[in-house]
Amino acid sequence: MKADTFELPLERVLFFSDAIVAIAITLLALELRLPVPDDQPLHYADLLKPWHLYLAFLLSFINISSFWNLHHRLFIYIRKMDDRLKLINTSWLFFIVTLPFVSSVLSDHLSDSAAVTLYTLNVLLISLCQRLLWAYSVRHDYVDAPEVNDAYMSRINLFLNLDIVNALIALAISFFAPVTAFILLFFKIPLMLTVFVYMASVRRKRAEELAVGPDPVDQVSK
Repeated sequence: MKADTFELPLERVLFFSDAIVAIAITLLALELRLPVPDDQPLHYADLLKPWHLYLAFLLSFINISSFWNLHHRLFIYIRKMDDRLKLINTSWLFFIVTLPFVSSVLSDHLSDSAAVTLYTLNVLLISLCQRLLWAYSVRHDYVDAPEVNDAYMSRINLFLNLDIVNALIALAISFFAPVTAFILLFFKIPLMLTVFVYMASVRRKRAEELAVGPDPVDQVSK
């Protein structure tokens, strides 16, 4: 058996991935600090001074949690793993781990183009790794096909692609409007609007099917 087709113990890889994600989130909290000397009393106003740290922390916490949640959903149906898939997953973990660093850069330079571009690029690379991970698994039949219907497959692909599109839009804007790019990353406006339109179209289609009812021809034939 070739090394690149050897199936790896999936559970060990997932436990390792979850541990790395937990460490990355913990590292985010280590960047939170109050710029008050130890020999001075703490006032309520001092709690608001590092607002940029809070904002960067919140954005990164939301991003890591969102990426982990989607990663978890993917591996509900991914049943096998080879060396190449492990490499893709390791690359995804690498960019997850670098997110606390770029988050600290962003918190100190929230309105600077270079900082926002660096952060957005990191998010884009995580999104690309996640998309590649799923595409590779589907292409090599590592996904439990009977458990994944066409509707679920379309929904997963939609979310994966929207993460990439959202990051690309923010990356392009970050060069000349870094604050706007940060807002797009924080609220994921393009992603949320697209999901809203998609879900509305699905509900409308279901309502139309219920309104039409069963085909009379089918009823007569029965």
